[in-house]
Amino acid sequence: MATGRTHRPATRSRGIPEATVARLPLYLRALTALSERSVPTVSSEELAAAAGVNSAKLRKDFSYLGSYGTRGVGYDVEYLVYQISRELGLTQDWPVVIVGIGNLGAALANYGGFASRGFRVAALIDADPALAGTPVAGIPVQHADELEKIVSENGVSIGVISTPAGAAQQVCDRLVAAGVTSILNFAPTVLSVPDGVDVRKVDLSIELQILAFHEQRKAGEDTTESSPDAAAPPARADTGSRKGPDGDMPAVMPA
Repeated sequence: MATGRTHRPATRSRGIPEATVARLPLYLRALTALSERSVPTVSSEELAAAAGVNSAKLRKDFSYLGSYGTRGVGYDVEYLVYQISRELGLTQDWPVVIVGIGNLGAALANYGGFASRGFRVAALIDADPALAGTPVAGIPVQHADELEKIVSENGVSIGVISTPAGAAQQVCDRLVAAGVTSILNFAPTVLSVPDGVDVRKVDLSIELQILAFHEQRKAGEDTTESSPDAAAPPARADTGSRKGPDGDMPAVMPA
C-alpha cells in the first residue's frame, strides 16, 4: 500500500474548489451510512438531505468529479464511495503522528475513526519523560526528542498537535522542518507555517462562542416579540483579560 509521503490527492490539480473539497467528507459519511445499510442507489435530494446541503449544490459538486448520476435512478452508492474516497486520498495509507498525549491526545489516539478512514496512527509523541514507553491505545508513547527520527522513519506527512498552546508553535516548527506538510491543530492557538503547509484548526471554544451568539440573538428576538418596550440588558463590566491556562477548553475530534 502506498504511503502519504509519495502519493498526493489529485483535487488541486483537477481544479476542484476548496468549498467542494470541504463538503466531500460530508457526502462520504452519508454514503458510507447508506452502504452499511446495503442501499444500492440514492437520489441527489436524499443524499443532499443526509449531508445537510441543498441538492443543486450537491449536483454541482459531483460534476467536478465527473459523476452525474442516472435520471430516474440516482447515484450508485458504492461507486460514489470509491470515487470520493479516491479524490480525498483515502484509498492510500496515511501515517499520522499525534504530538501531546494528555487527556485530549489520549482520546484522539483511541479514536476509532482513523483506521476506517484511511489513516494510521504511526506514533504518539510527548515531551514528558514519565510517559515514554506507556502504551496508549496499544501504542507506546515516544519522547519528543525522537520526533524528527519518527517522522522520517514512518514517512509521515500529517501531524496532529494536541499540546498546550505555549508548546504548539515549537512542535509545529519541528514537524514542518522534519517534512510534515499537513497539520491538524487542536491547540488553542494560531500556528504560523510556511507556504506549502496546510493547517486545519479544531477549536471547541470558538464553536461554542458562535452558538452562544446565536442563542443570545434568539433570546433577544423572543424578548422583543413578547415585550417591544423592554429595556436592553445592562452592559457587562470590563473585567480585563482573564485568560485561562493553556488547554483548559479542549477541542474535540469531528465525528
